[in-house]
This record gives sequence, C-alpha cells and structure tokens, in this order.
Amino acid sequence: MFKQVFAVISMSLQTLPQRLGASSVIVIGIAGVVAVLVSVLAMAAGFRHTLSDTGRADRVIILRGGSDAELNSNLTRTDVDTISNAPGLAKDSQGKALLSSELVTVVNVPKMDTGTDANVTLRGVGLKLTEVRPELKIVSGRMFRPAVREVIAGAGAAKQFRGLAPGSVLHLRNADWTVTGTFTSNGDVHESELLADVDTVGSSLERNGYSSAVGLLTGADAFTAFKDALTTDPQVKVDVQREPDYYAAQSKQLTKTINIIGNTVAIIMAIGAMFGALNTMYSAVAARGLEIATLRAIGFGAFPVLVSVMIEALLLSLIGGVIGAAVAWLFFNGNSVSTLGGAFAQVVFQLTVTRALIVTGIVWALFIGLLGGLFPALRAARLPVAEALRAA
Repeated sequence: MFKQVFAVISMSLQTLPQRLGASSVIVIGIAGVVAVLVSVLAMAAGFRHTLSDTGRADRVIILRGGSDAELNSNLTRTDVDTISNAPGLAKDSQGKALLSSELVTVVNVPKMDTGTDANVTLRGVGLKLTEVRPELKIVSGRMFRPAVREVIAGAGAAKQFRGLAPGSVLHLRNADWTVTGTFTSNGDVHESELLADVDTVGSSLERNGYSSAVGLLTGADAFTAFKDALTTDPQVKVDVQREPDYYAAQSKQLTKTINIIGNTVAIIMAIGAMFGALNTMYSAVAARGLEIATLRAIGFGAFPVLVSVMIEALLLSLIGGVIGAAVAWLFFNGNSVSTLGGAFAQVVFQLTVTRALIVTGIVWALFIGLLGGLFPALRAARLPVAEALRAA
C-alpha cells in the first residue's frame, strides 16, 4: 500500500505543471486569505506589544478611586502630598519622593498623510519626569522648560502628525506652544504623546488638580506595602496599579476588537478560497480521470488515489500560505500606524508580524486545503473504472 501511495503521489506531482493555471487559483486565493489575516492580526499584536512594553514592575500609577483611565480621573494637590509620603516610594538625593504628578488631556493635531485633525494626548508632567522615567531620552532638540508653553514630542507622534519637528509652533487650547525636542522611551505608548510642564498645562486648562500620579518604588516587592498604605488611608480615595497592568488593561478591548474583525474577514475570504480549491481540485480529478481509472484497473487501490489528491491540495495550500505570510511580513511588518487607544487618543505603533502569526496563517491555509481537497479526493477514490475508461 505504501508503495502504491508513493507511486501515485509522485505521478500526481509530476503532472502539476500541466495544470499550472488551475493550480494557481488555489495558491493565489489562499495566499490572499493568509496575507489579509496575518496583516490584520499584526495590527493587534503591534498594539498589544506597544502597550505591554509601557511601564516597569517597580513603577506605579495612582488614579482616583473608581476611575479606569487617566482622562476621567482627578487627584487633588492634597491627594498627591499624601501619596508622596506613602512608604515604598524611592527618594532622590535630597530625600524627595520620585513622583510625577501628571495631567492628561487630548488636543487636535493634523495627521501627516491626510491633514485631518486627530486626537493626540498632551501630558503635563512633573519635574521628576526623567528620574521617574529614566528610559525617556531626548533625541533631537532639548527638554521643555517649566512655566513656559513648550512641549516635546514622542518619536512615534513626530512620524504620524504634522508640525512636531523641533522649532515648530502648535496652536493648542487657544494658545501657541513651541515644540522644543523629540524623545524616545523604548517604543512605548508615551512615544505617541506630547509632554509639557504639568502646571503650564493645568493653567491652560484652568485646572488645579491632576489626572494621575506616577511613582518609582524602591523595588517591585514594595508594591503591596505601598498600595495597602494608600487604600487603607481614609484621607484619600485612590486606586493603585502597577504601570504594566494599567496599560495592559487599556489595550485589552481594542486588541479583542481587532482580533474579531481580522478573523471575521479571514473566515469570509477563506470560504471563497475553499470553493475555489474545490472547483480546482474537481477539475484536476476530471482531467486525471483516465490516469486514475488506468491505475485502478491495473490494481491500485482507492486509498492511494484519495491520498494523492489530498496531498496535492495540501501542497498547493501550503505554498499559498507561505506566499501569503511572506507578503504580509515584507509589506507590513514594522510599518508605523496609529489608531484610537483606550483613552480616545491616537496611539502610534508598529505592525508586528510574529512567528506565531505566520504559523497561524499557514495552519489556516492547510485547513482550507484540507476541506477543499476532501470531497474531490473522495470522488476520485470512488470513480467507476469502467465508466472512466469508456469516457476517455
């Protein structure tokens, strides 16, 4: 039986060049499905990667109790004073807590490609910014000055939005702000933002409080003591989270939505590709009718014939899957895009085609090939020998 299977498969593959046009229907159709699936899911992977890379285990974000995002949180100056005295916060050389009081708002900045306004986060930050976030580096220009309408732009935002080069002037909140520099922060979500002095932002918004406070702990193991001290203090009503946990929660809903859309589109396209594979394999079986009938007449069993048709369908599907995954990786991996994040502001991130996504795409391709080749393979195995010989 194994010799028969090998012989029939070899014969089937040798005749593939004669059916090149029909076979390319399967390859191109499945390549399209895989390319679309992988590229859409790469958006979710890139977005999740950007937000999951934001934060450190020894850094905390404090919001008003019951708030799920910085935009709807409000801390008073008294709250921040209490937070700064909680145990577990790291201190600078002068004994002051490494805590950045921050005020978050959304401003309109035109997109680079369309010129239409998009929501961009303007984050007012405290004087301890570079000590609390040591990963933040100025790569061009200089840091903003306190008490002056100056901002620095994240590298991601500078690529996606207009007027963010050092020296540019932005009209934000009915006032002109000068862009003094561009910064990076290990590719995290803050590279999509504009940073400025918190008191200057507060004055522009006519707000006397803050959205959040971000603090650096003495170590990751100090989190529990720090959180317990604040959540049990009757003077403040706050929620305390590790920074990575907060941003992971912010990305969860959008990532889920992108995955649903990607899989839905892929399923619709996969159905079309499967019918294309069915038609192509039925045509291949019809074209090989005399060959298959001759093999059956000289003693070859039905099983080797069935296996040969299935192997042909799976091989063509595998080729299509590899081509589709390669197209997605070549044309989409690393491309910068932006979309609305959990705070209704644009988040700039890179499409990330991971190995897991490539494997997923190829598995989809093989599944389509399996379904598309199954019924034609059964037809070939059941083909009446005498009828096929007479028809030839």
